[in-house]
Amino acid sequence: MSTLTLTPLGALYLSAHYIPSHARLPNTTAHNHPLLIYHSCFPSSTPPSALDAHLASNSLTPQWRYTMYTTTHYHSTTHEVLCVFSGRARLLFGGEANPAKVEKEVAAGDAIVVPAGVGHRLLEDLEGGFQMVGAYPEGCSWDMCYGKAGEEDKAKAVARVEWFKRDPLYGDDGPVLWERKRLEEL
Repeated sequence: MSTLTLTPLGALYLSAHYIPSHARLPNTTAHNHPLLIYHSCFPSSTPPSALDAHLASNSLTPQWRYTMYTTTHYHSTTHEVLCVFSGRARLLFGGEANPAKVEKEVAAGDAIVVPAGVGHRLLEDLEGGFQMVGAYPEGCSWDMCYGKAGEEDKAKAVARVEWFKRDPLYGDDGPVLWERKRLEEL
């Protein structure tokens, strides 16, 4: 059982971003699920082992502790959950040349839900030591796609990746489920 203390949902500062496809990056167009950033979602002093346990309690498999690659890439087989446990960084989502790209600063205590197909990369490690726990829904394995020629089938596969059944941080309630309800109502 997880003992991670989360910011109450009513007080959570959440940013949601719909990023159109651009230059062979599917982004959110393929499935209409937004990039979500949960700002100051958990205490900045939270150790990665506590994040691992909490994510596992919400049907995710933590797979790594690392920074973010500096090359734009996306995953065609799974959504990705990133929990920042050390440092501060500027990240880019959607592709460098995309007029609708999203640049955000994140820091320890933030969590990011990166839907399948959303291009992402590290722009700048602002303090040195920027680190995250990377987790994926149980049973999913990630691949690496770069928005290059020859990846068209992978880009199409993004639309078929099943959305979360539980919120990665909040379980039976939370922003990813709000999005599921919104889409079901469309």
